[in-house]
Amino acid sequence: MSIRRRLLCGAALCALVFANEALAQGTPPVASQMQLLQQQIQQLQQQLQSLQNQVNAQAQQPAPVAAAAPPPPPGPHITQSPTNRFSIESADGKYSIGLTTQLHFDMGGYAYHPDAGRFGLTTPAGEAPHDLNSGVNARRARFGFLGKLDGDWGYTFVYDFGGSQDTGAGGTTNAGVGDGIEKAYVTYNGLYHNNMGTAFDLGYQDMLYTLDESTSSNDIMFMERGSAGVVSTELGAGDFRSGAGVRSNDSRYWAGIYLTGPQSGGNHTDGTGAGEPLSMFGRLTYQVLSAPDYSLHFGVEAIGMLHPPTSAAGIRSITLSDRPELRIDPTSILTTGTVLGTQLNPLNGAQSYGFEVAGGYQNLFMQGEGYDYQIEREGLPTNNFYGGYLEGSWTVTGEHRNYIPSTGAYSGIIPAHPFSWSAGQLGAFELAVRYSYVNLNDNVGSAPAAAAAAAAGTAQTSNGVAGGQQSIVTLGLNWYVNSNIRFMFNYLHGTIDKPGTGGGINAEGGAKFDALAMRTQVAF
Repeated sequence: MSIRRRLLCGAALCALVFANEALAQGTPPVASQMQLLQQQIQQLQQQLQSLQNQVNAQAQQPAPVAAAAPPPPPGPHITQSPTNRFSIESADGKYSIGLTTQLHFDMGGYAYHPDAGRFGLTTPAGEAPHDLNSGVNARRARFGFLGKLDGDWGYTFVYDFGGSQDTGAGGTTNAGVGDGIEKAYVTYNGLYHNNMGTAFDLGYQDMLYTLDESTSSNDIMFMERGSAGVVSTELGAGDFRSGAGVRSNDSRYWAGIYLTGPQSGGNHTDGTGAGEPLSMFGRLTYQVLSAPDYSLHFGVEAIGMLHPPTSAAGIRSITLSDRPELRIDPTSILTTGTVLGTQLNPLNGAQSYGFEVAGGYQNLFMQGEGYDYQIEREGLPTNNFYGGYLEGSWTVTGEHRNYIPSTGAYSGIIPAHPFSWSAGQLGAFELAVRYSYVNLNDNVGSAPAAAAAAAAGTAQTSNGVAGGQQSIVTLGLNWYVNSNIRFMFNYLHGTIDKPGTGGGINAEGGAKFDALAMRTQVAF
């Protein structure tokens, strides 16, 4: 029975009770009693309706829901860089670790034509080399990791497994083993925010000295950097180099100064107690013009040896050299040899001064650098050598190189439409040309006598050096498949004027050569 029916029955029962009592007493009149009963029934109906409304309201209210459990705290997450480098990062973004890898696989061949002696000097009958070897080289095969510590600190560790007689630490000059620690350093970034501020670096690094060296090897225009810059970095910069320094930049300027030591894998004791080599360099650049479609960049740099390297025999000396802008064959025809420092005429110091210029307009880009090298030996006048390069590119598909404030250099090309056969996209194509020149000859007329004295262990009376002069024109085609894969094709035509010094002291003669080479690059 419903509540409403129960109330009505109760009301009727009450009415009968009251009616019986009224009849029993004989008062009041029946009409008055009926009117009173009707009023009571109406009040009961109103109360019943009120109770019904309350029941209906309770029925329409939703059932109580248990309180939701609090969400779990955020945990580590995966991040992805613009070049598809993946990292694991803490929830607060202060800690991270990411993988990096780099493969540069080169192959190429030479057409080599030795020359007779030049500059009126004698070239031995056994002039060498007679040829340069064609072949392949894992120019770089690097793997490592990098990340952040507590937000303000960064770290990088990269090991290079590549190098077939490649430039690297621990080997003979310009031949090296290539296999070793390329980077192992920490950076304090607490004063560096939003491409502005100051950072401190300590450890084995790829030093940001010269514009070409400050450009990542994944982004350089040709398979190898120009020889003029390579010779300058031999005074205490380049890859695999230990050092400590400070750098600062905003969106336009870049400035840095570093104290550098030996390369990784180098001999840390020479047996003489003379200590390790020590150098210092500084670089200052400025973006005179900076806009999305154009830029103009200038800079200067200087490097000097504070403590020259010392051989096991206690001789302070240095060799300036480079291979002909390829790393397929380890031979360095352009080289001063060991003449720059002997027991009786040891090396006292070496400096290099350079300038850089770069700029772009839409899909056109150019850059160039020039260097002056000064070598000081005991009891001899200072030797002066010089070199430089000028290069430019046109990106056929319309992309352009962008300025990177943190390095004071430029990026490579990122294709707007990565290669996809199904989508009919070809990636990006870049045509490039470079002319480079280096002169390591000084007072060559007296070079035979100087070399003979060095070989005999007697004091040199002249500062003659016949290291050779090299000029190379390089044509390049770069195919950027996507932001991680690039194929490079280089054609080189070079001339190396290298006077022999007679008596077998300097057997390498000059030469003309042509070379074709290709690089397969994978990096992230």
